[in-house]
Amino acid sequence: MRNVVILGGGTAGTMAANKLRKALPASEWQITVVDQDDKHDYQPGYLFIPFGIYRPDEVTKSRRKYLNPDVPLVYGEIDRVDAEARTVALVDGTLLPYDQLIIASGVTPRPDQTPGMDDEGSWRVDVFDFYTREGTTALAKKLAGWKGGRLVVHITEMPIKCPVAPLEFAFLAEEFFTRKGMRDKVQMTYVTPLPGAFTKPMCSSRMGYLLDDKNIALETDYMIERVDTETKTIVSFDEREIPFDLLVTVPLNMGADYVARSGLGNELNLVPVDKHTLLSKKHDDIWALGDANDIPASKAGSVAHFEIDIWLDNFLEHVAGKPMSGAFDGHANCFIETGYGKAMLIDFNYDTEPLPGKFPVAGVGPMSLLKESKLNHQGKLAFRWAYWNVLMPGRPMPIPALMSMSGKEVPQTTTVS
Repeated sequence: MRNVVILGGGTAGTMAANKLRKALPASEWQITVVDQDDKHDYQPGYLFIPFGIYRPDEVTKSRRKYLNPDVPLVYGEIDRVDAEARTVALVDGTLLPYDQLIIASGVTPRPDQTPGMDDEGSWRVDVFDFYTREGTTALAKKLAGWKGGRLVVHITEMPIKCPVAPLEFAFLAEEFFTRKGMRDKVQMTYVTPLPGAFTKPMCSSRMGYLLDDKNIALETDYMIERVDTETKTIVSFDEREIPFDLLVTVPLNMGADYVARSGLGNELNLVPVDKHTLLSKKHDDIWALGDANDIPASKAGSVAHFEIDIWLDNFLEHVAGKPMSGAFDGHANCFIETGYGKAMLIDFNYDTEPLPGKFPVAGVGPMSLLKESKLNHQGKLAFRWAYWNVLMPGRPMPIPALMSMSGKEVPQTTTVS
């Protein structure tokens, strides 16, 4: 009997386990998933909780429920991986041998990595995150009674889970305050370490108006050095200070600490892999899926979905001693909430920036790319059902894993490779 051990029972880990269980003979392969608890969160739902669109209980379900019943789920904290001995050690002393290891433990916000960010008396009092269930729930309570002032929406450093979520938060907050009749009492600033809110030329030309129209100030190239909780300012390494009454920040996103202890990761605890096959660059029996790897693609659920569709065949070929024939192209597909019941849709990969057009069928859509529409907003809300009922069980989606140029409008100045 050969063993596949999957570290992480979230989006990537669950899909990988369910697809592998269908593809590998049960008489030859044991598949085991390891995670700390039985709470599987629909993380895109975090965005909506502060504004009362979703309740916290609507984004959390049982991990066990969505795993194939023939896949054991081991609850425990991971201590380290011994890549030479091919074992995973849990903190409680449990030792799990593996023949193939899949690291799918994602990334988490680390406010402790920025001085002052998680100071007692300020963290989740006037400094909040919304990338965790606890953070977004606390922020919902704060916004319900907040009287206004200087709201700063801030990104510490890239990469982060769902790179467009901070922008979506700013747009939804603007609508939220407007509907409450207090928009004139809120001064909003969007702060990013990037050179612009939208770094791709086509996104910038098609979406750049949104911040101006919503009267949201923009501060770019901002590398935070610390949060000064006494003066209620964020301070950059080049000594720019931005005051706040309410700071909604995206802390540094890092992979799991056991990755560092095991010598498997980079400085952010992300596992370096071949960006096309997802196989570790150091070990030919270790893979990293979803947010846990270092591929130059968005850390988003759609990327995990598309990459696993390609990865599955590669895995089967690899364990059979054959050359891997698939190559993931970095395909990402993402709805961007713009407020007032509208959203945009972007579809891109490693080599092609988001382009306008129709999706998924050329000339028909029904979704519009890089254009606000109510249908795109409905598509974003409907995706929660698809996540639980199609993606997690490992059922096929009617969208190809590799990005298609069908329906996309390519300006002459845009290079597609």
